[in-house]
Amino acid sequence: MKAEDVVERYSRVFPKAARVTYAPIVGIRAKNALVWDIEGREYIDFLSDAAVQNVGHNNERVVQAALEQTERLIHFTFIYGFPLEPLLLAEKLREISPIRDAKITFGMTGSDANDGAIKFARAYTKRRTILSYLRSYYGATYGAMSITGLDFEVRSIVGELSDVHYIPYPNCYRCPFGKDPKSCRMECVEYLKEKFEGEVYAEGVAALFAEPIQGDAGMVVPPANYFKRIKKILDDHGILLVVDEVQSGMGRTGRWFAIEHFGVTPDIITIAKPLGGGFPISAIIGKGDIMDALPPLGHTFTLSGNAVASRAALAVIKEIEEKELLKRAEKLGEHTKKRLEEMKQEHELIGDVRGLGLMLGLDLVKDRETKERAYNEAKKVVWRAYELGLIVAFLQGNVLRIQPPLTIEEELLDEGLDRLEQAISDVEEGRVPDSVLTNVHGW
Repeated sequence: MKAEDVVERYSRVFPKAARVTYAPIVGIRAKNALVWDIEGREYIDFLSDAAVQNVGHNNERVVQAALEQTERLIHFTFIYGFPLEPLLLAEKLREISPIRDAKITFGMTGSDANDGAIKFARAYTKRRTILSYLRSYYGATYGAMSITGLDFEVRSIVGELSDVHYIPYPNCYRCPFGKDPKSCRMECVEYLKEKFEGEVYAEGVAALFAEPIQGDAGMVVPPANYFKRIKKILDDHGILLVVDEVQSGMGRTGRWFAIEHFGVTPDIITIAKPLGGGFPISAIIGKGDIMDALPPLGHTFTLSGNAVASRAALAVIKEIEEKELLKRAEKLGEHTKKRLEEMKQEHELIGDVRGLGLMLGLDLVKDRETKERAYNEAKKVVWRAYELGLIVAFLQGNVLRIQPPLTIEEELLDEGLDRLEQAISDVEEGRVPDSVLTNVHGW
């Protein structure tokens, strides 16, 4: 079977709503940071399978745990019975969470976790209004979609939850207020105060949903003191802080949770993607009184706390602990960022390098002064990287997403960075034809 045959068959059975294409890779085998396709080609995965494989593809500890659990008990419903695996996982998440004496519930994906967080927040506060950020992404279910500030097209077609309002995220490279970091007076914080004075009744707001680092907006890192200042305003009005750690959690930034970089403790945390090491599982971690605000079965699913997924998640956590992957993510992140900054000095296409740990972004621009987004160039870089055996994607149409596994070998990381720089050089020097633009769709 050839790759093009599989791609063609995909188009016949899957709707465009279900997926998006960057490169025609038919993956059939993977190990740590390497993926092999159906024709035997090898690729370095700089996406960690969309920030899922923090401990590497087919991690041996995860595989062994899943095999052992599958032979013993695949599922015994957590909503009626008392299986051990979800209990052990919940106790472990409580241990590593910055939220003291947290309670936890499980789902299958980040979207359902964020849906649940909306319900818990509204139930606890007895308020309806939700604040969110422009260019945020929380998922594809109705609730998660309704608080997402990135893409409004689907909502214009199918409708959305009511009582959702947006504020700008603090993007120091593309400041929504047109400020320079040197002259910034934290207008992004003042905007929230003005929002309460002129548009939204503060005492009617249940929660602010935030990504500690905006992932799909292009790996945007806020100023170090931003969340402290925002949290004070929220606390003054009895508003909860809900942080989405679906992409940034489980060690990705060098901490268990990215919010730990900013010196605040949220009221609710949602996690998913890397938690199961490839198995579908999500979790909502929240303060006990908040999590007790919904009645029985107020937010749960028949397959919540699946035994195999729970065992896999426990194996992921143990791997992070025993291999000291938090320190490794920080170390490799510093090395990678240094390499990317060096590339920026050599390549005018790179306008900005940003991120924490191994959650990094390269903002590609046509002109460094105007910061015009280099959409076509980003597509060409992704395609040329694919040809060179590197899996990379873009966000916001122009920001390259750099998120290799925390377990990637250092020499393989450098090889991937070499291939990335080669791809950028080839695009800058006109060696990638316009014809490839029809192959890369992206999002």
